[in-house]
Amino acid sequence: MTKLDRTVSVAPMLDWTDRHDRYFLRLITSKALLYTEMVTTGAILFGDEERHLKFDPAEQPVALQLGGSNPEDLAKCAKIGEGYGYQEINLNVGCPSDRVQNGRFGACLMAEPALVGECVAAMKSATDLPVTVKNRIGIDDLDSYQHLTDFIGTIAERGCETFIIHARKAWLTGLSPKENRTIPPLDYPRVYQLKKDFPDLEIIINGGITTTDEIDEHLKHVDGVMIGREAYQNPYFLAEIDKRYYGVEDDRPERKEVVEEMLPYIRREMDKGVPLKSITRHMLGLFQSRPGAKAWRRHISENAHLPGATPELLTEAASKVR
Repeated sequence: MTKLDRTVSVAPMLDWTDRHDRYFLRLITSKALLYTEMVTTGAILFGDEERHLKFDPAEQPVALQLGGSNPEDLAKCAKIGEGYGYQEINLNVGCPSDRVQNGRFGACLMAEPALVGECVAAMKSATDLPVTVKNRIGIDDLDSYQHLTDFIGTIAERGCETFIIHARKAWLTGLSPKENRTIPPLDYPRVYQLKKDFPDLEIIINGGITTTDEIDEHLKHVDGVMIGREAYQNPYFLAEIDKRYYGVEDDRPERKEVVEEMLPYIRREMDKGVPLKSITRHMLGLFQSRPGAKAWRRHISENAHLPGATPELLTEAASKVR
């Protein structure tokens, strides 16, 4: 199996990085590794499996992020995910929402490294895909560097070789998930130190990264960088990635070419009953900081939900951008 290149990746973001968003982002970057939204084991085992897991082959390379804490269920879902063609299975140990905590998964699992290790071992036994973990640098009062190294060491012993680390702790009480993405301070040096202390592990850093200059700086210390909100709010930022980090010739499409390339996909999806607004909502940031960007967003927001709206409204909206 070819080793996945995780130099630059786009974070799993709940309600954001669905299959429509990933198809759109893939028109901008052919190389950055894309992640699904977190999918719970219950949604796969007891819900509409295909709706949660099916994706367009054009999205590759793409990784599946799972949420859960039952080793047996995670193993089953890892195997199912492999069957759908994902190239990595990632375990969410970073989401701090109440709903996630009540299901005993996400960031609260940082208090249970032995259980996370069991989950990783079970998934690795069920699939040939790489099994990775995405976690915080700490939670609540379990935020010492010693706790973090004990957590990483315990799970690495069970076979996890890649850790994606959001360089903020999470407060499980008192802060909303949104606040947990911004209020706890970033501590990049702590992640850099992890790489020094675990040189044989692949360490990917995540949190607050918005420019290629920042990516360059992080790559001096760790193996890869995961981009979160910037990739959603300013998706064309990713157009620089392929040439800068993967040596691809600079044949990135212009923004308006991306719009045109999305139209056949949108028509296919609408023919299957997908509402236009479910796709266009991911494209609002395409012209970020360009003259006319506001008019682009307004035209889509005011029209995509209307009965009879067609994909051509994107062409109309793009005509408002200089």
